[in-house]
Amino acid sequence: MLEQPMRSSDNPEWAGAVWVGELDLSDLASAPSDSRLELAGGSDYHRARFLVREDQALRGFVTVGIEEGRVRGDELRRAVDELPVAVPEPEPPRPPISVVICTRDRGRLLRDAVDSVLASDYPDLEVVVVDNAGSTSETRDLALRHPDPRVRYAHEPLAGNSHGRNRGLRVAAHEHVAFIDDDVVVDRHWLTGIARGFARDPHVGLVCGLVPSGEIRTRTQAWFDQRVTWADAREPRVYSLSSPPPELPLFPFQVGAYGTGANTALTRTAFESVGGFDVTLGGGQPTKGGEDIDLYLRMLAAGYSISVEPSAITWHRHRSDLPALKAQARGYGTGMGAWFTKILFTPSLLRLALPKVPGAVARMRTIARGGSSDPEGTDAEFGFPRGYTASLGSLEMRSALTGPLRYAQACLGRWRHRREGWAGMSR
Repeated sequence: MLEQPMRSSDNPEWAGAVWVGELDLSDLASAPSDSRLELAGGSDYHRARFLVREDQALRGFVTVGIEEGRVRGDELRRAVDELPVAVPEPEPPRPPISVVICTRDRGRLLRDAVDSVLASDYPDLEVVVVDNAGSTSETRDLALRHPDPRVRYAHEPLAGNSHGRNRGLRVAAHEHVAFIDDDVVVDRHWLTGIARGFARDPHVGLVCGLVPSGEIRTRTQAWFDQRVTWADAREPRVYSLSSPPPELPLFPFQVGAYGTGANTALTRTAFESVGGFDVTLGGGQPTKGGEDIDLYLRMLAAGYSISVEPSAITWHRHRSDLPALKAQARGYGTGMGAWFTKILFTPSLLRLALPKVPGAVARMRTIARGGSSDPEGTDAEFGFPRGYTASLGSLEMRSALTGPLRYAQACLGRWRHRREGWAGMSR
């Protein structure tokens, strides 16, 4: 029976929902040609999407039909045969890696994330659970009582993803540190993929992996799945400021090509040299986001390379309803606006940004239109009024206009915290 990487007790809400799973070609090769492969929980779905892997190399994604909770082996083989052939790669060096998970009062999700890391095939790892201004003892109890000694606990009293991640790196034991969110599940070969990303170039300071949708149960999840770029990479890439990619005209500001903070790893040396995550950006701050894209840009500006490694896979469950999606769009917008404001007041980054302004303005206009010039009618695939989904882009851009004020509020909060710290030290 084929399993899902992220199980759900909820039934699909519409006929277009997609069962999501993964498939290693060795498993398919051992099945009879006329086999019908059973899917765990697949009886309520009509389509299945598989992430296809040959050993540890990513071949791509295929979608096939489901009949009575099963997929036809011959149909699956035909779909796989159309994928690009995987190029075998040697095993990379495997340095010890610390995995940092920042969380706040989300015990069930955290448990799944921690257990998935511990189940990986990597020989030398630790998991640092950062309790980020938690209001209960749930996170502390889960980490300190975990039976696996590789799980460690750290407490960060200041709220915010950036505070939590910076704390996690300070207490991590190893030079290579990977960050994931508490609502992801990692693939068993994830850390091997991270190690492979670091090995691709001696100047790599940061690795971004693939973040495919772990659930497409609702229309909202399906719509969002079609629009994010975190799962688009099929080939490994190494980006550096010295070699601008011609297909990315806004490089190095076209940060969606790299990845997301839900699957990012870096070296301690590179992280400390650029000053870590900016604590005025990210969740838990008035800015609500922007901390990961800001770090990516500063890494490139400092001369480090970013490695995009598709074989480093974490599965993510996207927002399942429209109100949550609107809240996310607001957060993206305020984070982006705050990030732009920071760039404006950082001379070294502003020099990089000025030549990109015309292209950036055109791109923001496209986002404001929801990526479409036709706001009328219905998005037939997902059943949403096109004007509604297009309005999400407009909402993101309107929220970006509040970014400067929110960035100022966050900077003021940081200054007040430092002043209080200095006052406490002088007593």
